[in-house]
Amino acid sequence: MLDSDLLSPGRILANISINSKKRLLELISLTLAKKNKELDSREIFESLCAREQLGSTGLGNGVAIPHGRISCADNVEALFLRLVKPLPLDADDGIPVDLVFALAVPNNFSKDHSKLLASIADRFSDLELLEQLRKAKDATELGQLLSSSHP
Repeated sequence: MLDSDLLSPGRILANISINSKKRLLELISLTLAKKNKELDSREIFESLCAREQLGSTGLGNGVAIPHGRISCADNVEALFLRLVKPLPLDADDGIPVDLVFALAVPNNFSKDHSKLLASIADRFSDLELLEQLRKAKDATELGQLLSSSHP
């Protein structure tokens, strides 16, 4: 599944001011539920929090992929955020996170879930792409970069 399939223009947010991991996860949950009325923001939030308790979803290089499983969805739901001020999210390299690719995954999406996470992690290991994402002027430019960065 390609990011462009997951990230319509309304699911890419630029220059977001947030001051804690909890607030970030709340924003992700509320935004995903607002974009799809079948979703329950509370279930998304609790799932994201439960996953973070298992270990940080910070990949390194200022990137995180918070994700969780939910019962209220038939499809993967995604959101990309670029934060104004990086947040400490306990990534192994200690670098605070400013690029966030969030996922809410249906419970029955087991095998493909790992493939999707690996694909996203691989894409966000490209330091040139990360630099371009950080320099993008707005959500439109972020969307163009994300959709054009496929291998």
